[in-house]
Amino acid sequence: MERPEVIRKTAHDLRVPPNLSDYDAECRAFSWDVARQALQGLPGGGLNIGFEAVDRHAAGALRDHVALRFVARNAPALDLSYGELARQTNRFANVLKGLGVVKGDRLFVLAGRIPELYVAVLGALKNGTVVTPMFSAFGPEPIATRINIGAGQVLVTTDRLYQRKVKQLRAKMPTLRHVLLVAEEGGTTNEPDTHDLATLMRAASDQFSTVATDPEDSALLHFTSGTTGTPKGAIHVHGAVVTHHATGRYALDLHPDDRYWCTADPGWVTGTSYGIIAPLLHGVTSLIDREEFDAERWYGLLESERISVWYTAPTAIRMLMKSGAELARQHSYPALRFVASVGEPLNPEAVWWGKEVLGLPIHDNWWQTETGGIMIANTPALAIKPGSMGRPLPGIEACIVEHLEAEGEPPRVRVVERPDVEGELALKAGWPSMFRGYLNNEARFRKCFAGEWYLTGDLARVDADGYYWFVGRTDDVIKSAGHLIGPFEVESALMEHPAVAEAGVIGKPDPVAGEVVKAFVSLKDGFKPDEVLRLDILGHARKRLGAAVAPKEIAFLPVLPRTRSGKIMRRLLKARELGLPEGDTSTLEGGA
Repeated sequence: MERPEVIRKTAHDLRVPPNLSDYDAECRAFSWDVARQALQGLPGGGLNIGFEAVDRHAAGALRDHVALRFVARNAPALDLSYGELARQTNRFANVLKGLGVVKGDRLFVLAGRIPELYVAVLGALKNGTVVTPMFSAFGPEPIATRINIGAGQVLVTTDRLYQRKVKQLRAKMPTLRHVLLVAEEGGTTNEPDTHDLATLMRAASDQFSTVATDPEDSALLHFTSGTTGTPKGAIHVHGAVVTHHATGRYALDLHPDDRYWCTADPGWVTGTSYGIIAPLLHGVTSLIDREEFDAERWYGLLESERISVWYTAPTAIRMLMKSGAELARQHSYPALRFVASVGEPLNPEAVWWGKEVLGLPIHDNWWQTETGGIMIANTPALAIKPGSMGRPLPGIEACIVEHLEAEGEPPRVRVVERPDVEGELALKAGWPSMFRGYLNNEARFRKCFAGEWYLTGDLARVDADGYYWFVGRTDDVIKSAGHLIGPFEVESALMEHPAVAEAGVIGKPDPVAGEVVKAFVSLKDGFKPDEVLRLDILGHARKRLGAAVAPKEIAFLPVLPRTRSGKIMRRLLKARELGLPEGDTSTLEGGA
């Protein structure tokens, strides 16, 4: 049977009245000043993410309500109430204070989904310390690069991750003053030049007054990789909490009695904004699974933990689809009422799979590290057009723009008034979670704006009904299983191998991960392109970058295509790999 182009919502889909029921009326009435009034704020007009997420609830009726529920395969569940989370984050803030870590200093977190990670992030925010979560799957080089770019002064990690990934490069991170270790097997750690976090926490007071932070004070530093150069650090402020709260209400439809599960790792901006902050702002209970993906386990958790709102990624959905509908139907999900996805475009088949297998369509949405929060979404009351990322949320003005030919800077654009014309997606600047700059890269930040419009770098179109459709990236960033991977970083690591003369990296379409990293390398004289060498280079890359970032495939080429100025033409590599038109090759070295 042919599926309709639009999924209309039924009473089954709307089991509770949605927070955003009349889209047009809410958009007309919305203002960010009014949205901020939903939060308490600090004395004197200040605003602090950690206070709003934890202390505001701990001082009231939600003191004993479960904030975070940690589950693991071979361990009993651990529940942290809002009251206990307040005490633990106060202790951590006092640990930082005792070490001389002050407002504006930078703290990096490298850990799996353990309680100490969440306590450290929230406690540091209450101390006015700027936080950067990192993927625990990163290898030593990406970790050191980010800490050095961010001038990190404090690192919270586990003893095992420190020994495997940090210790060898510690001397190359001159700003790193304090390393706080969590013993993975319990007890205490005794690594030289580090602190045992458990010991410091036991000695710290559980009383702390949140440091006075202004809405424009820096709070989070999220790294995003570009196609060239080193990773960029996007700066976000405490005022972003207004967007986190509003989008948790509109895009995720959070209600006070929800049991919520965001599967994103906190090392990804989604895992911070919507795995830590937004659900706490709404006083709901969040499930945190410490294990890696397992289809049968996930279905079991949705059922046994009575999850009502589930936020996951297209890669995970594709992996669930691959496991078969029969496995999903061995469980029931009576509490589940809303499923959302983010990270890369969600294909129509996945939206329909949710409807047919889980009983609920999957709601795609769109945002970026730079936007700090969800900008465009399929919300509960709106009909879904499978394949569309939805409509702009209240407070967000989006459009499609075309670039005008102009010399130099800044960029000049024209708003496209006609529907279904492809162009660059742009947002009118001014929402609270908009990034405030790239760390130490003001010129790159300015290039992101044309007058009042933030240029997203994404190609899209908008239809006559106001629904936005993703077309593709304007650059070469690779999206693999929720990870944003910059080719330059991978190429640099590959070229550290003694046999590699040059390297070019592309994203190759993959039915599960979205894209996988494929590398093309040319060898130095004296090296033979055989299977033994290919495996050796792959192993080197995994050791340096971590499995999440390293290439999955390597091909040998006598020479890589370059422009006359020496830049590797990744676009050409990808076109040849996929059998696509090569387009303009006039700048190719030796070309026309």
